[in-house]
Amino acid sequence: MKYTKLNIPDVILIEPQVFGDERGFFMETWREDKFKSTIADFSFVQDNHSKSSQGILRGLHYQTKHAQGKLVRVTTGTVFDVAVDLRKNSPDFGKWVGVTLSFEDKSLLWIPPGFAHGFYVLSKEAEFIYKCTDYYAPEYERSIKWDDPTLDIKWPIIPGTKPLLASKDEAGTSFNFAEIY
Repeated sequence: MKYTKLNIPDVILIEPQVFGDERGFFMETWREDKFKSTIADFSFVQDNHSKSSQGILRGLHYQTKHAQGKLVRVTTGTVFDVAVDLRKNSPDFGKWVGVTLSFEDKSLLWIPPGFAHGFYVLSKEAEFIYKCTDYYAPEYERSIKWDDPTLDIKWPIIPGTKPLLASKDEAGTSFNFAEIY
């Protein structure tokens, strides 16, 4: 696997080695010893899988307690994935990083605890799988507005459309009033 630190160095793009031939392909998507020695010493306690249609935007989500690190990948389709640093003592506090993830490129993204996370579906549909370092705790879940002007995230919104949001994301708070770590 190839590990690339992004503009926020704690967020890491992981490109697996893919072995393919006329029968299909094989790749390793998770290996605890390599993850712990190369990225961070975390254990994963929960796996999630979502399916979304084109134009759906999920996020920006985080938990104020039981912060979740996430190892994310796309198994069908293409998404634009975003992480926002909410760690007040971080040199990257308030900055965001975004990458396109797809079934075709098979890349994974590591987003450590202390970040808000969201994604926008670019393809007709997408399936998104992620491993979490802590359990989902809905009482501590928060959402920051996807289009917050302070963050100024450059979402690749499909021209002539508006993103489809869940009610909790419509009601998200502004970054300036968000609870932070």
